[in-house]
Amino acid sequence: MIDIRKLKELVRLMVTSDLIELDLRDDKEQVTIRRPSPHAVPQVVSAPVAAAAPAAPAAAVSAPPPAEAASDDRLAIASPMVGTFYSASGPDKPPFIKVGDPVGPDTVVCLIEAMKVFNEIKAECAGIVDEVLVGNGKPVEFGQPLFRVRPRG
Repeated sequence: MIDIRKLKELVRLMVTSDLIELDLRDDKEQVTIRRPSPHAVPQVVSAPVAAAAPAAPAAAVSAPPPAEAASDDRLAIASPMVGTFYSASGPDKPPFIKVGDPVGPDTVVCLIEAMKVFNEIKAECAGIVDEVLVGNGKPVEFGQPLFRVRPRG
């Protein structure tokens, strides 16, 4: 199974480099990331590679359609991975952020658990939290909007 951090970095590299397809193979695994156009959300296909046997068909993991743009100037903080959304670091802890809180690019806004690893998600934008779109403990998809932020300015 491919490390989710490696996969996240590959998708980020693909988007920043404006690549249409990325195919990596080694003795144990194969990963193909493909998108139909430079503006579409990447699709990931991953499968183990069988030694001296025909490869089994790969199961496709497709991302949801790109998040719809807000009708105003608000920014969306989207999930960089599939997993479970947590608004706080523990059940008895306060949420990382709530509506009305200011955020900066390095502000931790939530945790997403993927494969028993808790990943800190940062805002990567600056502004005031306008809306929380996901409930605590709910599953999230790659690219799914988690928060809406009204930009500073």
